[in-house]
Amino acid sequence: MSGTHKISLCHWGAFEALVENGRLIEARPFGDAGADPQMIGAWPELAYSDRRIDRPYVRAGFLKGSRDGSKRGEEEMVPVSWDEALDLVAGELTRVYADHGAASIFGGSYGWSSAGRLHHARTQVRRFLSAAGGFTDQVGNYSWGAANVILPHVLGDASAVSHAATSWASIADHTDVVVAFGGLNPKNWRVTSGGAGRHDMPEFIKKAKARGTRFVVVSPFAGDAPDDLDATWISPRPNSDTAIMLGLAHQALVSGRADTEFLNRYVTGQDAFFAYLQGRHDGVVKSLGWAAETSGVPIGKLEALWQMMSSGRVMLSAAWSLQRADHGEQPFWALIALAAMLGQIGLPGGGFCFGYGSMNGVGAMARRGYVPVMSGLKNPENSAIPVACVTDCLLNPGKTVDFNGQSLSYPDIKLVYWAGGNPFHHAQDLFKLEQAWKRPETVIVHEPWWTPTAKRADIVLPATTSLERNDIGGSSRDPYVFAMPKLIDPVGEARNDFDIFCALSDRLGCRPAFDEGRNEEEWLRHLWEKTEARARAEALQAPSFEQLFAEGYWRVPDPEAPEVMLEDFRADPSLKPLATPSGRIELFSTAIEGFAYADCPAHAAWLEPVEWLGNAKLGELHLITNQPEKQLHGQLYPVLGSDTAAPVTIHPDDANLRGIVDGQKVRLFNARGACFATAKVTSSIRQGVLLMPTGAWFAPTDTAEGTVEQNGNPNVLTADRQTSSLAKACAALSALVRIEPWAANTDQGN
Repeated sequence: MSGTHKISLCHWGAFEALVENGRLIEARPFGDAGADPQMIGAWPELAYSDRRIDRPYVRAGFLKGSRDGSKRGEEEMVPVSWDEALDLVAGELTRVYADHGAASIFGGSYGWSSAGRLHHARTQVRRFLSAAGGFTDQVGNYSWGAANVILPHVLGDASAVSHAATSWASIADHTDVVVAFGGLNPKNWRVTSGGAGRHDMPEFIKKAKARGTRFVVVSPFAGDAPDDLDATWISPRPNSDTAIMLGLAHQALVSGRADTEFLNRYVTGQDAFFAYLQGRHDGVVKSLGWAAETSGVPIGKLEALWQMMSSGRVMLSAAWSLQRADHGEQPFWALIALAAMLGQIGLPGGGFCFGYGSMNGVGAMARRGYVPVMSGLKNPENSAIPVACVTDCLLNPGKTVDFNGQSLSYPDIKLVYWAGGNPFHHAQDLFKLEQAWKRPETVIVHEPWWTPTAKRADIVLPATTSLERNDIGGSSRDPYVFAMPKLIDPVGEARNDFDIFCALSDRLGCRPAFDEGRNEEEWLRHLWEKTEARARAEALQAPSFEQLFAEGYWRVPDPEAPEVMLEDFRADPSLKPLATPSGRIELFSTAIEGFAYADCPAHAAWLEPVEWLGNAKLGELHLITNQPEKQLHGQLYPVLGSDTAAPVTIHPDDANLRGIVDGQKVRLFNARGACFATAKVTSSIRQGVLLMPTGAWFAPTDTAEGTVEQNGNPNVLTADRQTSSLAKACAALSALVRIEPWAANTDQGN
């Protein structure tokens, strides 16, 4: 086939692109890397989608001088020239800085955006606003926000969730049993933050199984394990994993299996934790029987699980999703406590890990530090809120909230600047967010496509995709670093974020601080110099910048040995102490005790969720959400999203009780909102539980039953409620809903 072939990268994998006459014709997975062909192959249609934003647009009322946000998403968007759009943006920033101060500008721009380290949208907008005078930022993330806060109290830092993981090579050679709380869903292995050259997770699993490793999946959904894994399935009530972990920990204590030698040398706070397990203060013994009653799992299954875990090398895993629930800090703390009692932390194939079932590359063989990172600038305003508190902040300026031992006061946000994300996808209680979104005076968005967020902006600037600019990309969990050459010219009048911010910084007089005198190529060379220096420090030979772009990638040599998390700490805790106050694993935190939070005690504990099957009313079901089969969050929806509403998985008994049949259109609803879905009836889901993917774009429509989200976005049903006062993280997986058939003749507005 004629044309130019080049290699590039996206979050769902490296790919080979065919470009003919300046147009992307085909994209296919790179080599035998294992990326999904359908997701990679969607690139040409995605690049030239009719949902691309072709030029700058301004809301009609805003263009006439109105800052009435109530019309966002309703009024016509009027095309304007780039100069007019940039002048408007610069003018608004100047006005808000002068009239309201830097804290009133919200610029966190949370979201995955696209692969590539220079043109990482969130980094660029933060640099720009820092150079311009400061802003209110966001801290934490939606993926593992609760873990990000609790783990430093327990382990000294958050590396156990951010990047560290015992290698699958170690598991395949040493592990007898893997217990995966939250599962090992293979669809999640299709994506990697930053992109990857290898998608080897299925092969890792097969190798471990072939050696004799047994797998246990603890999840309400049987599909959270590969079909050929032959895993033991334990199906608890959602949000009850902590109770199971505590019951197993109690069994370790009373059976004499608890490794006292390990606990005495590497752990502190175990006495207080043991007292809790024995019910000395609350009168509730956290036995396996108690765990069975709380979780809804038959006692015999938990006893069998304990027998599997009580001998041999055991790896305990928790998916990131477990901590996106009420009291989401607790399952991760409890998992560490259980692993500490088994005494195998720091041994090959033993201990604990977070995220094996959450994303590609967790546990892969890869050296860290070779993917260059664009540096940030100090934010002179030093103002930030937790990412899951955006709606609360917009609605309640001046409100004081607790957060990880601090008392935060929300700023009064007058201007929102968003680039590289879609809050109308990842936030909770989207109808509430829509009301909150109307409060600021100005909303500015950079975006390639007409997403729900772009449609609700005052000023929209069309941004390039990663196909339309030069960059370097990769992931710390993958052994490749990729050149990302510009494959096609910008579609329409799109510009990259860096160029947009250069033009704005010229208008605001802060360009030297923003771009530091470098253009795109000079920045890329500067970033690659960091990688070359890293290679020299480890006696490796990195390719030159020219070689990287000529060859398309660098396969970084594997580390000398498979990673074993906390191996150095175990070998010598005095020489390699943890960064906790004690230098040890803390099963009781005096810092958290001092915070005196009623919703987060000083040790791992079971706290009843605000919404779960244990307090559900007649007819209510527990809704849990996961990632779509072949999307990254909302990305790829314009191409791979369905023409029908998103699927909702429901147990046959629940479906029969409500007169629902497979493939039928249904309505899910609660006090927060309603959405349509397409029923998928199967016994692979626990009775009383519904499962929906979070891939559909938010699109409300009016019906005889009120406003309903028509594409099947379940975040109209999830609560704008945080995990606890400690982490203030996303708690989307604690939601009760009702479901009913939707008669075709009741549709209006579709």
